Amino acid sequence: MTSAKHNRIWIFRTSLREAIEPLVLAIVLALAVAAFPPAQAQTYTVLHTFTGGADGGTPAAGLTMDAAGNLYGTAYFGGLSADNCYNSRCGVVFEIQHERQSWVLKPLYAFTGDSDGGNPDAGVVFGPDGTLYGTTFAGGGVSCPSEAYYGCGIVFNLRPSPAACKSALCPWSETVLHRFAGGANDGALSGAEVAFDQAGNLYGTAYEGGYYSTECVFGDEWCGVVFELTPSNGGWIESLPHIFSGGTDGSNPNAGLVLDAAGNLYGTTYSNGSGGQGTVFELSPSGSGWEENTLHSFAYDGGGGEHPEANLIFDPAGNLYGSTAFGSGGTRNGGVFELTPAYGGWTYTQIYGFLGSSEEQGPRANLVMDSAGNLYGTAYSIGTYGLVFKLTPSNGGWVYTVLHQFAYGEGGNLPLGGVALDANGNLYGTTSSGGAYGYGTLWEITP
Repeated sequence: MTSAKHNRIWIFRTSLREAIEPLVLAIVLALAVAAFPPAQAQTYTVLHTFTGGADGGTPAAGLTMDAAGNLYGTAYFGGLSADNCYNSRCGVVFEIQHERQSWVLKPLYAFTGDSDGGNPDAGVVFGPDGTLYGTTFAGGGVSCPSEAYYGCGIVFNLRPSPAACKSALCPWSETVLHRFAGGANDGALSGAEVAFDQAGNLYGTAYEGGYYSTECVFGDEWCGVVFELTPSNGGWIESLPHIFSGGTDGSNPNAGLVLDAAGNLYGTTYSNGSGGQGTVFELSPSGSGWEENTLHSFAYDGGGGEHPEANLIFDPAGNLYGSTAFGSGGTRNGGVFELTPAYGGWTYTQIYGFLGSSEEQGPRANLVMDSAGNLYGTAYSIGTYGLVFKLTPSNGGWVYTVLHQFAYGEGGNLPLGGVALDANGNLYGTTSSGGAYGYGTLWEITP
């Protein structure tokens, strides 16, 4: 049995170009454009087209920006060829730099699918030491009891070579912090970004592992965990702050975690909870352990969205924002929500629900908020091929604007990752498909 996580990675690689005739595509696109608000005047530019080779292919996550404006990301496919990787390609970590009047992409590390991991499904983040940290969905060289995958995945660190680079391509060196083993005592198949607390401890989620229950992954599977890695004597020690049960606490987290100033962890689960369609949860340090509190449970056709897959974010006032890929009632295309602390609990409000056909899917990626309180994100296949949107607070509500609508062709389509925002208001992101080679693109939108 394959998990929902693996299914979505496999499905978006199916070629729409071969499945739909150009005339039908033109009709569908015309109808889709008529169904959505007109896009604001923006300039959309493809900065890189992935080839599926050394530069990677099919990026499934968004980008991270450094202080100099360089962008870093992962590609689920591409890189080295090996039989123990999905689609026989193991994935890469890359950097794209703005050089003179163009952007140049440089692969930083190519996974082998063995003990060093393979097929990264999440983005990379900068740790307290200024180097990159991330996870891979597969690889690790450890037999995975969850399913017939190529290993349970790893947590890794990448850092540049201490010696001066003498070539245009200068690979970074990898250190494996943890190899997931799955089963009752560890996580498996992490597809989420990691986060750090002020003490330098690393936190993340794993989609499977932990508790085995027929309530998880839509039947007879492992429920997933929250993990912590603590630096110790030059290595890292793993602990599990929470093992999901598949009950009201939820199961199978797809998204990473966000921390507040008090060190509490907040995240989402893809499934279960009292409504069966996922949860928003909080983990609070309590004595020598952690206490889990479910802040919201999503319900089937409840009008408030279903199956959250993206990280939560905080605004300056302490409100949480997130998204759902499905649900919202009606045509069931997902939405954007807010959780506001009130009277010792949290009040849930869906601030926008996406419209479209029953075949389309909403946001699967993290939102970002600018200094004015505007929210930006992507919707995977709304409008047939996906779009980039903006939500602007206005008179106690929110105004929805389409910034770019993806189409079939070389501009890329089906965005799985979120957006990065620079100081000038430019947005950057990736598409998982389309482009000249069918392996997706890296793009910029300027106001």
